[in-house]
Amino acid sequence: MLDSPRGRDGTPAGGPAPAVLGPPGPRRAARLTALARLCGPAFVVSVAYIDPGNFATNMSGGARYGHMLLWVIAGANVMAMFVQALSAKLGIATGRSLPQVCRDRLPRPLTLLLWAQGELVAVATDLAEFIGGALALNLLFGLPLLPAAALVAAVSFALLGLAPRGRHRFEAVIGAMLAVVLVCFAYQVLDSGSLSGAAAGLVPRLAGPDSLLLATGIIGATVMPHVIYLHSALTRHQAGLPGGASGASGAVGPSGAVDPADPAGLAGRRTAVRASRADITLALGVAGLVNMAMLTVAAATFDGGDPGSLTAVHAGIGAALGPVAALAFALALLASGLASSSVGTYAGQIIMEGFLRRRVPLTVRRLVTIAPAVAILAAGADPTDALVLSQVALSFGIPFALVPLVAFTASRRVMGPLANGRLTTALGAAVTCAVTVLNGVLLTQVLTG
Repeated sequence: MLDSPRGRDGTPAGGPAPAVLGPPGPRRAARLTALARLCGPAFVVSVAYIDPGNFATNMSGGARYGHMLLWVIAGANVMAMFVQALSAKLGIATGRSLPQVCRDRLPRPLTLLLWAQGELVAVATDLAEFIGGALALNLLFGLPLLPAAALVAAVSFALLGLAPRGRHRFEAVIGAMLAVVLVCFAYQVLDSGSLSGAAAGLVPRLAGPDSLLLATGIIGATVMPHVIYLHSALTRHQAGLPGGASGASGAVGPSGAVDPADPAGLAGRRTAVRASRADITLALGVAGLVNMAMLTVAAATFDGGDPGSLTAVHAGIGAALGPVAALAFALALLASGLASSSVGTYAGQIIMEGFLRRRVPLTVRRLVTIAPAVAILAAGADPTDALVLSQVALSFGIPFALVPLVAFTASRRVMGPLANGRLTTALGAAVTCAVTVLNGVLLTQVLTG
């Protein structure tokens, strides 16, 4: 038998033999698995958007204005998604957290200033979450607030112990607590039967100066500075960085950003950015639904009157919807307080490590951050008032996190090919200005009564 004619390179004259392709299913499944491994950080971040401070704000809005402010929550949630997407992209593009980038590129005195305000934000955050968890135990079991605070501290220690043992384990536990909050409020919404008027609340409208101030408070309290720092740290090991999810080690340029001459590293980071967007959309979408559910439950329970405290909210839900709904509210508050307090302490560690290149054991940091909460509870202060004051402290930290974030993600020297385009930068600047102004209004409102 004669051999078939061959070209000079030894291939068949008709061209190279067609490649034998395997079934597309396994390859697609492998890609989906790889993307799934990159997801999870946004679920850790999302608990900050359903913390006990949000309980108080959303319940007040629903009690006083019904479903009218649902559109405000929806818009604020979209704004939060945008900000967290910038933070995640910074970590992916540079392999460094926002505090680390600030330390690398800003003068030392400014770095120290940013660290000091970041620590204030971390303590204020822990104050709100810790008190919220203690109040939930008081509502559930009648525990006095101080013993309840001790129990919250013990559970928080256990949760924080998961972080050094593996990122995915910590993310899974926090995600489970987010699911508990979602299920509890879903039950309350269905039990209240108040979904009929919810659609009208998505149409932008207000009812005078008081509703405008409350809407300002909802939007102004949306962006949480500590999770802006944290999200960049949770994504910094992804896609092409040593120890990253892809297992590859992409080259980086002298700025620390991905080297444009390394296609594999750039492609890995682009994949991680896409995965982070899906992660953020899902996780913060769930958080947004929870916030809307809070307002909807309050609209069904209270007829135009502000309950004034979370204890009164719990009692009102029990009277209007029954003991099971009240139990669901308290369980949601407990899960929110435990998860968000652990995340807040973890964020504080990232802040110190990034700005100062120093690290303290999480247990020590936890003991330090719970001290103000214990002191406030021991002094007999009203827990809801303490939650409001903690939100005031958080307001100070907004511009200190947003301005560097928008500036660095717009810089090609920092981000390389993943730098923001002009439209994204303009939108980031607009969001920064809007949130800063709204927080200023909220701060003035609280301080002037």
